[in-house]
Amino acid sequence: MLALIDIGNTTISIGLSLDEVTLYRVVRLNTEKNKSTDEYAITLDGFVKQVDAVVISSVVPELNDVFREYFQTRFQITPLFLGVGVKTGIKINSDNPREVGADLITNAVAATSFYGKSALVIDLGTATTFTYIDQLTIKGVIITAGLTTSKNALISKTSLLPQIELESPQKLLGTNTADCIKSGLIFGHASMIDGMIRRIKRSLSRGDLPVILTGGHAKLISPHLEESVLVDETLILKGLFVVYDRNRVKTDKS
Repeated sequence: MLALIDIGNTTISIGLSLDEVTLYRVVRLNTEKNKSTDEYAITLDGFVKQVDAVVISSVVPELNDVFREYFQTRFQITPLFLGVGVKTGIKINSDNPREVGADLITNAVAATSFYGKSALVIDLGTATTFTYIDQLTIKGVIITAGLTTSKNALISKTSLLPQIELESPQKLLGTNTADCIKSGLIFGHASMIDGMIRRIKRSLSRGDLPVILTGGHAKLISPHLEESVLVDETLILKGLFVVYDRNRVKTDKS
């Protein structure tokens, strides 16, 4: 059994594979940075029954030791964390390569493995990120506030606006407060993404650049986009498959 884990600021995605090729189950948990190993164990024990290897992409350093301790104690396995020294096949063109998040790198691994050596990956999570990969090299990234982050900021700073569920509004021009907020968030975010795709393609003179939409809000936003995109909600877990395979081969040869 192979466990593939993406620890994000809002959610933790855990994919399980019996054949090390396909996912047979994906579980998503809320990220709780203050929970202990024992507290996470109560949840993880419910569906992680047997594991032979674990690969983790994390942007939450506070939880790295928690998950490392869990798998070492429960299964006597030390997880492979994506980081320095791990073979990914991706180069990074950055002023500070160590600042590039593990999630961006893992998405780049998957995009270039399954969709072509050059691509634009848009990840809709806590932040909405645009990662441009050209010939297996991350050439640049754009980061903006994600949908939930935008919603929480708006509600927390405005006394009279109610909490709402993030879902598509009934119409573009709202006639009640909830739909007005939903329209602004959903259609506003979709329009921002459309505009950024056009701007990026124009700046690169790459009209044929494949665009992959991923992350927790990909399915919510994709129907409202005017630009052509490929939706792949498990992109980062597919990237962890590739990372595992590349580092397993490296280990076997050593």
